[in-house]
Amino acid sequence: MAKSVNKVILVGNVGQDPEVKYTASGVPVAKVSLATNERFKDRNEQWQDRTEWHSVVAWQRLAEIVGEYVRKGSKLYLEGRLQTSSWEDRQSGERKYRTEVVARDIVLLGSREDGDKTGKEPASQHSVPESVPSVVDDDIPF
Repeated sequence: MAKSVNKVILVGNVGQDPEVKYTASGVPVAKVSLATNERFKDRNEQWQDRTEWHSVVAWQRLAEIVGEYVRKGSKLYLEGRLQTSSWEDRQSGERKYRTEVVARDIVLLGSREDGDKTGKEPASQHSVPESVPSVVDDDIPF
């Protein structure tokens, strides 16, 4: 099979405080929404702004770090991969789909004053090992 690439790089702002939970086996998982903005001229040569919201999930130690240091409004540089999951809606029976960015690296951008006010020194970059567990929707507590 030919080699393929599934890589996402985003720089944006966090829309709400992260949600950190644990799977039944105790693996930390964090979810956060990240907004990216685009500015372009429309047909009438008027500037338009477009915001795209990205669902991001982080696992293991990276999830704990996200929960500790990332807050609504934080600016992040993020690298990861796209992952789409599907399930059957229990009420309607319809097939539902969700595409998320599975974070592999996160860099907290901005000055220390912009971030954590607790006086703790945040680590600027953290990685997740390639062995992120494969988890089905039933394992995710939210």
